[in-house]
Amino acid sequence: MLEIHDLSVKIGDKTILKDLNLKINEGEVHVLFGPNGTGKSTLIGTILGNPKYEVVGGEMIFKGEDITNLPMHERAKRGIGILFQTPPAIQGVKLLDLLKIIAKRDEKEILKMAKRLKFENFLDRDVNVGFSGGERKKSEILQLYAQNPDFIMFDEPDSGVDVENVELIGRIINEMLDKNKEPDERRKSGLIVTHLGYILNFIDADKAHVLYNGKIILSGKPKEILNRIVEEGYEGVYNDSTR
Repeated sequence: MLEIHDLSVKIGDKTILKDLNLKINEGEVHVLFGPNGTGKSTLIGTILGNPKYEVVGGEMIFKGEDITNLPMHERAKRGIGILFQTPPAIQGVKLLDLLKIIAKRDEKEILKMAKRLKFENFLDRDVNVGFSGGERKKSEILQLYAQNPDFIMFDEPDSGVDVENVELIGRIINEMLDKNKEPDERRKSGLIVTHLGYILNFIDADKAHVLYNGKIILSGKPKEILNRIVEEGYEGVYNDSTR
């Protein structure tokens, strides 16, 4: 689904990502851990095509196509979607109107999902205006569900959300990523960025990575990686990886 080869990225004069390599196969869900300021948001923004991030080396291949120099809207057309950590509020645009514009699903399905999210009463409100953290997450998930992308990135889906809603969001993310499909059916792929790892209690992830100082320093099973981070801290994991 996505292959990243020797990716180096700058913001202004500062290099944030350094020769980063990552491969996510069709149907796989990967988790990205890392301390604040280590490059997690930079990686997501670069995959998305945000012009703020300058690719100075390497390439990104999505479904067999080099997208390294494609603009953001072309990547979205090809099937890349994102749940932002802090999505913007859009005055004057009703959520239901936005859903109709981006929808690749039947409107009845979208309304059914809104009810499952206990969010049907928000459809006639301006997008994210006056929404709480949990309500913004539900709004973003509903937009992603309507867009129906092949590759979905989730930036801190468990931040600012209470325990009850984290479980609900986690179960729906699992469904969106087609984790219940048979292996021979076409399935979606995902990349979940999390700092605390609480969302892993509700999401069936295949592999985890630790991003530290702009490089992936460790990969493995999600729960095992999280346990090491809890026990050793990110610096301890980094020191072990360099021995």
